[in-house]
Amino acid sequence: MRIITAVINCSLLFAGIACASSLQEQNKALAKRAFEELLSKGKFELAEQLYAKDFVNHGIHRNISLAEDQAALKGWHEAFPDVVIVPEKLIAEGDLVTIYWIARGTNTGTGNGLPATGKKVEQTGITIWRIVNGKIKEEWSAFDQLSMMKQLGLLDQKPSGSDTDAPDKKKE
Repeated sequence: MRIITAVINCSLLFAGIACASSLQEQNKALAKRAFEELLSKGKFELAEQLYAKDFVNHGIHRNISLAEDQAALKGWHEAFPDVVIVPEKLIAEGDLVTIYWIARGTNTGTGNGLPATGKKVEQTGITIWRIVNGKIKEEWSAFDQLSMMKQLGLLDQKPSGSDTDAPDKKKE
């Protein structure tokens, strides 16, 4: 009897692991699809299929809704019409998927408050999505905005402490 109970328990454990692994693979596939089709190709009509209606993007200063999130994404596509966002690494644990991504594009348009500079940008970032019932429900993202602004030539890039930073001094 103990052997049968042990076999059943092991079977249930392995089945649970297999289901969790399968769910994590499904979540990674959803994240990859969202990056490739929606974020990169701008197929905004897919948002309803991929995101939960009560989606929340947790920002540093405030949370934003799906409508605000998609408006910002459209702004990035306006500023960088040729943008390509590649999900380089995807890691899943539980209902979370973490994506390390690289975005490349040329700033030929205006959007999200950026002027058109004509300059190319390469940007990396990390996004964490919580996926529930096959839909993206929550997001946490970070990317180096300072680097982007420097690449666009929108910030002074003089090294600190250089002679050009010091006021003119009369030679004695």
